[in-house]
Amino acid sequence: QLRLVESGGGLVQPGGSLRLSCTGSELFLDLYAISWFRQAPGKEREGVSCISMSGGSTNYADSVKGRFTISRDNAKNAVYLQMNSLKPEDTAIYYCATDLLDYCSDYAPDVWGQGTQVTVSS
Repeated sequence: QLRLVESGGGLVQPGGSLRLSCTGSELFLDLYAISWFRQAPGKEREGVSCISMSGGSTNYADSVKGRFTISRDNAKNAVYLQMNSLKPEDTAIYYCATDLLDYCSDYAPDVWGQGTQVTVSS
């Protein structure tokens, strides 16, 4: 069964940093564009960032531009989301996902991870 696995979430103070990781179970991430989404309590899920298969194209939600950086290490079959200058409004469950294409698209992802909780609080 194709699935993704996130790790790296936790509790951090405002202004702090976290790095989330996404790896594949029976899934070679180096073949696909990978996206990060998040869902806060009582809110709709939103797209945070996406990176193309090659890593040459990335995009970010306006709310995280300049603070978050997406990257990938295809040799390690992993995608990362470096989150700096975290704010309380970044608190959410973060998911990585892919629509099994090699570019960042608007299609709904086909494969999801189970999510990792990020809590920003003093």
